[in-house]
Amino acid sequence: MSLIKTLEFNVLGDDRGSLISLEQNKNIPFDIKRIYYIFDTQQDVSRGFHAHRNLQQVAVCVKGSCRFTLDDGQTRESILMDSPNVGLYIDNHKWREMHDFSEDCVLIVLASDYYEEADYIRDYDEFLKEVVKNA
Repeated sequence: MSLIKTLEFNVLGDDRGSLISLEQNKNIPFDIKRIYYIFDTQQDVSRGFHAHRNLQQVAVCVKGSCRFTLDDGQTRESILMDSPNVGLYIDNHKWREMHDFSEDCVLIVLASDYYEEADYIRDYDEFLKEVVKNA
């Protein structure tokens, strides 16, 4: 079973432009409690390198591109995010890394809960131990 789960969003629009609506528990599979975005990431900089214990997220590259790598402790898969109508669904206990940011990349992330440092697993070896414990 693939770690990569994408959501395709309806693009509405006409000759004036395009619009995508993101709605909790409709095209986003959870209550949205936090939204943040990443931009101006320098060339050759990678981000992420963590997992969450109890957090769901959907990441959308609204401009430019970046590559996500997801890892469940057994499998690693990557996907190039380069379309504003595709969201990457990231469930809890998935290690995530973001690489290859284009100069114009704007990445928006919708999260199922508020920021909570205790929910982060920032050490890969600790992540592997927790995955085994929760299996």
